[in-house]
Formats: sequence, structure tokens, C-alpha cells
Amino acid sequence: MKKINILTAGLLLQMQLAGAQSGTKQQPDWLINNKGYKAVAAVQGKDITLSNGLLSRSFRVSPNVICTDYRNLTSGEQLLRAIKPEAQLVIDGKTVNIGGAYTQRQQAYLLPAWLDGMQAGAADMQYQRYEIADLKPYMADNGHTRQSTGKSLIFTYAAPASSNLKGLSVKVHYDLFDGIPLVSKWLEISNGTGKSLQLNQVKNEILAVPEEESAVVGSPEHMAKPHGIYVESNYAFNNAMKANLSDQTTHWKTDSTYTSQVNYDLQTPCVLEIYPEVPVGIVLGDNSRFESIRTYELLMDGYDRERNGLAKRAMYRTVAPWTNRNPIFMHLVSTDPVKVKSVIDQCAATGYEGVILSFGSGLNMEDTSAANIAKFKSLADYAKSKGIMLGGYSLFSSRRISEEDDVINPATGKTGGAFFGNAPCLGSKWGLSYIAKLEYFFTATGFNIFENDGPYPGDVCASATHPGHTGKDDSQWKQMELQKGLYHWMYARNIYVNAPDWYFLDGTNKIALGYREVNFSLPRAEQQILNRQNIYDGLWEKTGSMSWGFVPLTEYQGGGAAATLEPLKDHLSDYEKLMMQYYGAGVQACYRGPRLYDTDSTRQLVANVISWYKKYRPILNADILHLRRPDGRDWDGILHISAALPQKGLAMLYNPTQEAITREIALPLYYSGLTQTARIREKEGPLKTYTLDREFNAHIKITIPAGGYTWLVVE
Repeated sequence: MKKINILTAGLLLQMQLAGAQSGTKQQPDWLINNKGYKAVAAVQGKDITLSNGLLSRSFRVSPNVICTDYRNLTSGEQLLRAIKPEAQLVIDGKTVNIGGAYTQRQQAYLLPAWLDGMQAGAADMQYQRYEIADLKPYMADNGHTRQSTGKSLIFTYAAPASSNLKGLSVKVHYDLFDGIPLVSKWLEISNGTGKSLQLNQVKNEILAVPEEESAVVGSPEHMAKPHGIYVESNYAFNNAMKANLSDQTTHWKTDSTYTSQVNYDLQTPCVLEIYPEVPVGIVLGDNSRFESIRTYELLMDGYDRERNGLAKRAMYRTVAPWTNRNPIFMHLVSTDPVKVKSVIDQCAATGYEGVILSFGSGLNMEDTSAANIAKFKSLADYAKSKGIMLGGYSLFSSRRISEEDDVINPATGKTGGAFFGNAPCLGSKWGLSYIAKLEYFFTATGFNIFENDGPYPGDVCASATHPGHTGKDDSQWKQMELQKGLYHWMYARNIYVNAPDWYFLDGTNKIALGYREVNFSLPRAEQQILNRQNIYDGLWEKTGSMSWGFVPLTEYQGGGAAATLEPLKDHLSDYEKLMMQYYGAGVQACYRGPRLYDTDSTRQLVANVISWYKKYRPILNADILHLRRPDGRDWDGILHISAALPQKGLAMLYNPTQEAITREIALPLYYSGLTQTARIREKEGPLKTYTLDREFNAHIKITIPAGGYTWLVVE
């Protein structure tokens, strides 16, 4: 592995730490300009430190590997109060610690003077060596998205020679990214014991952190969790379409060894442990290798919701850059070749970039017959000739297949009781065939968009006959690996994936914004306000490009003529408003229906909106700041912001009332990088110069037309 220049890294690290300790601002706010924050690793005797000027994490390799310091260099906050094992395995029912040391006298804080007196556990896995290397991307390079850079620190451990696990080796990886206070941690386990092992569970992080609050009494579920660290892993699901609700691995625990805490019952949540809620439960054969989940630890420097949201969005742009892709697509409700080609032509005429053959269209990608493949290959070839992506919808879960292939409920030993009631097991014979058929269909036809409704939602299956898992214990892990494997396969082939579950960190591109489908049966004016509320609420943590909305062109969930846009020529104003509020947020909506336009005037309207979107596409796909939530009573709006683009901001402002309104609006321009003045124009009007106040706001008086919208461009 490539070694870094230790002397240079050490000097840079000293400068970074000195700047943090002195309180001087050596470099700019990383959310405005992160170019100078390069990851380095420094070795000084038995101490090794990873740092990028935003985060530092230090280790001592004697008497075993122990984490001695974990700091947010922006805020100066120390995230470590006590030493714990660096990771932990449960093998054949017995707990095995990896690294760590003992005899810390006080668990409330850790003093460097105590380190030399620490003792390693005789039964713990022991440190062997370290490696420092350039960061390798998790996903294979597909030539389509820029991968992240940084440094990796890898510690190798071995079981004691006297242990019955002699020959077991574990590598613990710490990947530090450039330009963001973010560390990824994961394990490689190699079994060289000469026998198979039951790998019950893997904890890839155990971190004793300072408590968030001092409560004399109280239970952990009612006490605040430490704010300074945000965690995600690539093991998330449950159809909530939110990261925190999809999370399956983050556990805040109490610490009975921390006897000086304020809580009399020692119930303070102050230990972070990362492991799958349902244990791994696999058999690790001799000479086989296991790779754990990947945990991403993002350090937060305050409590501001907007700033923390920007940091989380920066994390996705860094570790899942494929989520920045944002093609313009529609949902077609037919597979009639004549209608499909007609819509492809409409897309080419208006600037759309993709067609998804929607649910209810008649598409069946599980049909691998020669006739079906030939039909859709011909359509994909036609779309390609027009510069249009073509893809389709497939439902995995929330359907019943058979008694043999459905999930077996561990509580009853029968089918039923899955997340969606009856559902197939991805490890069943049918499930494995489903994956194989999808891969064959995409390879044979050239489709390049996949909308996977109901991806694997985490069902545990008690079947002992399904070929994709051995029984209940390994069923979740094995099904997750199968689902991830499909998405990795598609990512490597530049297939764009919509999936309504949190598989972003394994290659999916987009998830639903979050909406109630029955609301699309409401009158169009109500839909517009509700859609903007969904946009406003759904983009605190997700980027616009990670999200899709919904615009049913034909009747959907009822509602009749008052709820629908068809015939489009009769509802041009509503059609325009719906498109503008989605494209104005950088969010692609599923325009579901038989066509994009029905008359020349409708075609011109669609083409004009898409032309506007493409003109401002870079800034519209930048992060948003939340100005005012839609409430139907007064104006509402969002502000796109970027310090890197020529256009520093674009505000979308809406008026839901029946009268024109004039308001003075403060545009928060701190994250634009502008400090003194800003040049701002309304729509395509002349630029005017505004002086920013001490909080970097530009105050603008603006009139928004009745029931309408306007936009402001900041340069």
C-alpha cells in the first residue's frame, strides 16, 4: 500500500490541531469552501492520528490499539470520555473484544497521563500492524460519478496463540474523507482457524462519548442523545423514506462502569454501539472472508437544524456522489410500442431525458421470453437514438408468490406476518430467479432506468429450504446482501435506480420525497400547497436530486376532474405551477399519464419550463435553505445556495392567496460566500446591488402575483 509522507503529514497535523486549540480560524467554513481540508495520517512513536483539519481521531498501539482522542476541530468538542474495545465479535455464542485496554480509573474523562498504565486483555484480539493508504472507493468506478478522496488507516488484529480462535484475523478500517468531518469504519474478518465458525454478531463501533445532559433520574429513551455525532450505515430499511427511521444499526447504550455520572441509576445514554438489530447469524467457513456493514460518522458543530442538514447533504454528495444525478423523466402508463415511441418523441421535443414504464403500464421484466425481450430492446434502441433513457417499474415485495417462496414467519412457521403481510423471500428459489431475470432483462434490452418498488424491507424468514439462506438466523443478512448485490450490479452498468427505501449508500439514486398518495385525489390547488409542504419538509436532510415527487396527469386514487390535469390543454396554469414548484426545488416528479402534451400550446409550455430548468440547473440542484413553510395563508419559499457556482443563489417564492402580496424578505446568504454585497435580480430583470446585514442577509421587497410565483437570482 502507498505510504504517506509522515513528516509532511505530521507538520500539517500540528498546524491543524494548533489552529483548533487556539481558537483561530485558519481556514474558511467547510460548508462554504472545503478545498483546504485534506486528510493526513501522522505517526509519532506509538501514536497515530488521522486528521483533515475538521476532525481528528488518534490511536495508541500499545498495549493494544486504543482510541485516545476524537475531536471536532471546528467546535473543539471532545467526543471521547473513556476507552472501549475498538470492535467486538460474537462467535459461537462467545464475545470477543478487538483492541481496547483496561484500568481507566475515571470514566467521565480520559487523561493522557493514564495511558501508559493501561493493560490489554489477555483474551482480546491483539494488534499486529497498521497500514496507511489512499482511500479506495466503496463502489467500483463506473466512469459516471466522481469518487471521494481521503486516507485510510487499517489496523490488523489476531487472536491470541492460546485461543481456540487461533488463525482468526480482523482488519479494522478507518476511512477519513477530504473536505468533510466524516469517518467511515468497517471490518474485514478472515477465518484461518481450520474450521467453520458461527459468526453471530459484529459490532464495528463501540464509543464512550460524553453525555448530552445531566439528569438525576430518568430512563435512556427519554434522555437526549449526544448531538455532536451523526451516524448512518449501509444497512437501512423500513420504507419510512427517512434516514433516522430506516436506521437498523445505531444503538445508544448506558454504561454501568461510569459510576460518577449524575444519573443515580446509571441510565445515561452515553455509549454508541453500531451493529445490526437482527444479528448477522452466518456461518463463516474456513478460509473465507466476511465484510461488515460500513458506518459513517459525521461530526456536528452545533444545534442549528439548517446547518446540520447541509452537513448531512454534504455527506451524501461525498460518499454517494451518484445521488447527484438527476435526469428529467416521466411515467408512462402504456407499453404499446406506438404510444411508447410517441412519448419518446415528446420527450425529445421538450427536453425530457427519460421515460419510465410505470406501474400499470403492462411491463413485466420477469418475462424473459424472446418476444418480450425483442419488443423492449427495440423500444430501448429507439429511445437511445433520440437521446432518451428508457426504464421500467418492477414490484418485489408486497405481493404473494407461493407457500414455498414467501417469507416464513418465525413466530408461526407459516407465511404471512411480513412487513407487507405476504411477501416473497429474496433468498427463495423465486427470489433468486427474480434477480437473475432482472439482470438478464436489463442486459438484453439495454434499459437504463430501474424503478424497484418494495425492495427488500428487512423481513426475517424462518424457512430452512430456501437456497439463498440457511435458516432464520442468517436470513436478514443474506437477503440484504442479495438486494445490495443487485444495486451494485446496476450501478456498475450506469443503470439509474429509483427505490423507495434507504439504499443510497449501496448505489441507488433516488427515493420518494415523502407524500400521501390519496392526496392526489384532492383539488389541484390543494395539491400544489401540499406538494410544496412535502418539498419543504422532505429536503432538510435529503438533496433535491435524491428525491422524487408525483404529478398524476390522469385520475389517481379518485378525485375526478377537479383533481386531474388531463386534458392538459384545459389546465395549463395548474400544469405549469406543478412543474415549476418541483423543478424549482430541483426535485424530479413522476409525471404519470399517457403523454406530456396534447396540443402545440401544451408542448410549448412544457418545453419552456424545461428550458428554464436547464438554464438554472446547476443552482437548482444545489442545496436549499428553508425560508418559510407553506401554510396557505401567506408567502412561502426556499432558497438554493452555492458558494462554488457563478449564480450564488436562486429563491423560489410562492403566493397561495387570491391577491397579490408585497413582502420584505430576508435572503440568508452566508453559505453563498458573499460577505458585503450581493447582486440580485427578479426573474430575467436587471441586477440590483444589495448590502448584506451583519448576519449576511439581503433584504428585498418583492411583489408575488395572486396564486402565482416568482424567482430571484443571486450573483
